[in-house]
Amino acid sequence: MGAETYPVAGGIESGYKFEFRPDGIYLTIYPGENESFRFELSDMRQILRDCGIIDYDIALLSRTMREASGVPCRIANPIEMTEEDLARVLSDNDVSSTEEYAELIVDISRDKMKATIKYNTKNGSRLPSVQMVMDALAEKNVTYGIDEDAIKEGVESLMPFVAANGDPPIAGENAYIDRKFDLGVKGKPVIDEYDRVDYKDLNLFVLVKKNDTLAIRIPQTQGKPGTNVFGEKVPAQNGRPIPMPDGKNTQVVGENQLIATINGQIVDTGTKISVDPRFIVKGSVGVATGDIDFDGSVEIAGDVKQGFNVKATGDIEIKGNVNGAEVSGRSVIIGGGITGANRGKVYAQNDVRCAFTENAVVEAGRDIYVADVALHSTLRAGKKIMVEDKHGQITGGLTIAGEEVRAKIIGNQAYVITRVSVGVDPSLQKEYHEVCKSYKENKKRLLQITQTLNTLGKIDISKLPPERVAQINAITRSQFPLAGQIKRDEKRIIELEALLSDMKNGKIKVSDTIFPGSRLSINSIVKNVQEEYKYCTMTLQEGEVTVGPY
Repeated sequence: MGAETYPVAGGIESGYKFEFRPDGIYLTIYPGENESFRFELSDMRQILRDCGIIDYDIALLSRTMREASGVPCRIANPIEMTEEDLARVLSDNDVSSTEEYAELIVDISRDKMKATIKYNTKNGSRLPSVQMVMDALAEKNVTYGIDEDAIKEGVESLMPFVAANGDPPIAGENAYIDRKFDLGVKGKPVIDEYDRVDYKDLNLFVLVKKNDTLAIRIPQTQGKPGTNVFGEKVPAQNGRPIPMPDGKNTQVVGENQLIATINGQIVDTGTKISVDPRFIVKGSVGVATGDIDFDGSVEIAGDVKQGFNVKATGDIEIKGNVNGAEVSGRSVIIGGGITGANRGKVYAQNDVRCAFTENAVVEAGRDIYVADVALHSTLRAGKKIMVEDKHGQITGGLTIAGEEVRAKIIGNQAYVITRVSVGVDPSLQKEYHEVCKSYKENKKRLLQITQTLNTLGKIDISKLPPERVAQINAITRSQFPLAGQIKRDEKRIIELEALLSDMKNGKIKVSDTIFPGSRLSINSIVKNVQEEYKYCTMTLQEGEVTVGPY
């Protein structure tokens, strides 16, 4: 029987041969040392793919190419294809053809952490080999993070792919302070298991005992250096340290633990953690105790009697009343009321809370809360004044808040004059008047000094006695700090005027009735109430005080 012929791709001269026999596809790789016979696995796979051959033994294909024994090896099942189509595919995919390879472009990222392979097919579109990609990377000195699997997959098409990845540096973690307390509950009433609010238990103090841990410093960590695709080390940024926030009555133990050295309440300014001692008066403040001026917090079980003063740098809690006395602290909580023919005065940097006020003066840098009534009193708050529990009535006197006044009733049926003003921070207004007064006095004084020096300039001071010359020199020197203070006052006046003019429109909210006789002021615009208004909100609209729904 004559020798059978099969469609064939390649031959001895090409170094390989595909035979498309009826029982399968055979590949022969011829041994040889001719460099022109160098080809890659991707070349063989491309021929098989174009012939529609997907199911083949790739491991056997790879071993056949590696062994180059010159013996045909069956690598796949036969295919159904006409001889004409098969001849065309074999011609198009002959690896010995003269078609040019696509040009390899190695693109290095700006941070040198990524090498991307791109193709230029202007002069040819033949797929490169893995070795070609490796050589291109070597030419660019890319030696680190080469992804061989990505390269093997990447040479299967002309799509760009990442061939090498560096290891970026990892920055160290900054040190931080882990506080072992929560000031968020401070000043909030206790809510029992039945959701009832106890306004007498306001969590005024966040207390600690001696040797309690206040905070732990978690130290910074070192950064981990990286390596770019050129094998170069990339330094990492280390975490930043942080100082211990040790304040008054605290102690650093070891290097990173902060403890309390006394019993007291926590004061946290953000940069310093301190412990304020707590002064407790088991009865009332009066003849038996005298005035109290304490560097810390104060708790008084009884009243503050008429004519006595209580002053503290911390918070003050008074279980009873303030009767014609003066109280000043950070926040002031009074279980009873404030009375005393305008001799009762309470001032707080933050908040004031009380049951009622009568002929009293109450000032707070932030908010004032009155549980029942405010009668013929002067109330000034930087933000809000709230009189909404029980009767919730403001009658007579002057009530000023920077942002908002809330009450059930303003005025009364007897049409008592009741003045309520919002939209101007009284503390800023007070400071503005004080700075303006200081500015005028200093300007006048500087003018007097200037006039005196002008007069003395006409005198030959060399003929004056030494003590007189010393006086002239003292007057001359005094003008410079005075001029500096005048400049600072001018700057502060401009700042305060801007703050006062930029304040948001205030509002007055009444959940029951505003009676005639009430005089309302919003951002200095006045409205005299001539009739009853119910369930309303007073705001400023287009330069007029308007009445809207509650």
